[in-house]
Amino acid sequence: MNVCFDGVGQVCATFLDGGVSQGQVVKVTGRGTAGKCGAGDGFCGVVLHTRAGACAVQVRGFVTAGYSGTAPGLGQTALCADGEGGVKTAATGGTSCLVVDVDTTAKTVTILL
Repeated sequence: MNVCFDGVGQVCATFLDGGVSQGQVVKVTGRGTAGKCGAGDGFCGVVLHTRAGACAVQVRGFVTAGYSGTAPGLGQTALCADGEGGVKTAATGGTSCLVVDVDTTAKTVTILL
């Protein structure tokens, strides 16, 4: 049996595009602007689409993102940006997320923001 979390609880906001790409985790970098995260930064969401200087950022709900380093554990986990557009387990601080799936082959993690 397959379980799918796509779109569950999804809330998106439109931001000015601060040089981001689809699938990247982002942070607020200016007034109404979503920008790239550095390694270790907390994040506010994941870019779903970019177009004409704007981007749609999912800020709530279940979303899948890439991860680097050791696979995050399932359950409530502190994650931070890995500086490459994905996430990694936070040594300190980070963004608290509910991790419901980890695909070690694809290096993706499904989280509740």
